[in-house]
Amino acid sequence: MSEQSPDLKPRTKAFGLRVITMYSRLAKNDTVAQVLGKQVLRSGTSVGANYREAFRARSKPEFISKTGDCLKEIEETEYWLELLVDSGCVPATKMDALLDETRQLIAILATINKKAKLVKKESRLKNPENIAHAETIGIEGSSFGMKDQIALAKSLARRIG
Repeated sequence: MSEQSPDLKPRTKAFGLRVITMYSRLAKNDTVAQVLGKQVLRSGTSVGANYREAFRARSKPEFISKTGDCLKEIEETEYWLELLVDSGCVPATKMDALLDETRQLIAILATINKKAKLVKKESRLKNPENIAHAETIGIEGSSFGMKDQIALAKSLARRIG
């Protein structure tokens, strides 16, 4: 499943290192900063580990699951970073660059995960064995557009006729 660009591996590792550096600079005598910082440390460093697992996934579902884990962790990291700023533990100006990188990674990982889910759904629709069971993968729902319904109807008509 390693179709994604490997440049996210060093980028997520660099992100984890930036989180470690940020945590090490928090005031040691500030309980709130230390508690929030440990949360950031856990979630921020797990993004790269989860991405490496996704990069080496053995199947599309495993890839989707691991990129979903990356996305959850990076979004959690954003939350803890925002709390560090909003609680006054860290000035916003000192957190701007890290928050910007966090939001860029969120956008990238959300796109990767969404596209992987779309490719998986499309491959399921193209499989003739699944055409008869198409309603179980969302045809009845609003996510299955009119063009898709027409294409499926034509495909079924060809199979029947």
